[in-house]
Amino acid sequence: MKKSTIIIIAVLALLAIWAVTGYNGLVAMEENVNGQWSNVETQYQRRADLIPNLVNTVKGYASHERETLEGVIEARSKATRITVNAEDLTPEKLAEYQKAQGAVTSALGKLLAITENYPELKANQNFLELQAQLEGTENRINVARTNFNNTAKEFNTSIRRFPKNILAGLFGFEKRAYFEAAEGAEQAPKVEF
Repeated sequence: MKKSTIIIIAVLALLAIWAVTGYNGLVAMEENVNGQWSNVETQYQRRADLIPNLVNTVKGYASHERETLEGVIEARSKATRITVNAEDLTPEKLAEYQKAQGAVTSALGKLLAITENYPELKANQNFLELQAQLEGTENRINVARTNFNNTAKEFNTSIRRFPKNILAGLFGFEKRAYFEAAEGAEQAPKVEF
C-alpha cells in the first residue's frame, strides 16, 4: 500500500474514534443533565406531597385563616399541573415552571407566618415535624437546582467548544436552560399582619 493511503486511513480512523468518543461523551453529559432535572422534580414533588399534611395540621388550629390555606392549596395545584420534559427544557418552559413553584414558596411563607398567631400550633409536635421536613425539602430543592445548573453549564460549555460544537450541531444537541433567581428575590420578603 502506498504511504499516502495508509496516512488517509489512519486519519479517517482517528476521526472516527474522535467522533464516537465525542458523541458518547455528549450523550453521557446530556443524560446527566436529565438525571439532575429528575432530582429537581423529585424534590418539588416531595414538597407537594407534604403540603396537604401541613395544611390540614394548620387547618385544625387556624380555621378562620381560610384564605391563606386556600392560597397554598391553589398554588400547589397549579404547580403540579405544570410539567416540563427534560428533553424539551426551553428557557420559557423553565421560567413558567419556576414561576409556579415560586408561587408555592410564597404561599407557604404566608402559611408559616400565620403560625405566630397560634401558640398551640407552634408547639404542636406534628406541625413542628412537618415544618422541619418542609424546611429540609426547601434546602434539598436548592441543592438540586444548583446541581442541575452546574451540570447544565458543563453540558452547555461542552457543546459550544470547538471541535465538539461540530458534533453537537450534527447530532442535534441543544443548549439547556438554567434556573435563575425569581424576580425580586434580591429583596427580603416582607411579612405583615
